[in-house]
Amino acid sequence: MTTDKITSGLELPIMESYFTIQGEGYHSGKPAFFIRTGGCDVGCHWCDTKDSWPIEGHPVLSIEKIVEATLQSGAESAVITGGEPVMYNLAPLTELFLSKNIKVHIETSGAYELTGFWDWICLSPKKTVPPHDGIHERANELKIIVHNNDDFEWAEEHAKKVGKACKLFLQPEWGVAEEMIPKIIDYIKANQEWAISLQSHKYLGIP
Repeated sequence: MTTDKITSGLELPIMESYFTIQGEGYHSGKPAFFIRTGGCDVGCHWCDTKDSWPIEGHPVLSIEKIVEATLQSGAESAVITGGEPVMYNLAPLTELFLSKNIKVHIETSGAYELTGFWDWICLSPKKTVPPHDGIHERANELKIIVHNNDDFEWAEEHAKKVGKACKLFLQPEWGVAEEMIPKIIDYIKANQEWAISLQSHKYLGIP
């Protein structure tokens, strides 16, 4: 593993990448090339991609190869997710994407300082490692995973920190979706600035 190039953002450990239909949040239903970085120390107990947590064991790719794979897919936008992508310097990757007229989105807990140049920032804060200062103001979308009743209070805490134009979503954690969806529906009826996000890709059986 070429540590210097990873530190500089010229190479990244990539768990997987694929062209698919976005399943969650504001851009749900739209095509995008998903790029899942390896490495995460946030440690959500309900995480459905725990294989992404170790940095080791994933192929380390140059940003040129990452962008070329996106271009070959025909996708017009790329979503950088994880793992936790903000562990890395993402400025070189996003600059290269933008130079190729590919829109660049990120899905992050905000656990580290955000680098890079983005068309869309989805912030999904986690209680284990709260977001880094400054990311709330940049977020285009706030997505709160609802695992229990306390998460509604957590959602409002973060909604106070984002800008007025930020889209607000409550998403049931997949393992307790049957229990939490009725509660989310009732909450949104009473607090109409929020919308529901569902993991539609899981219902559709796509990545």
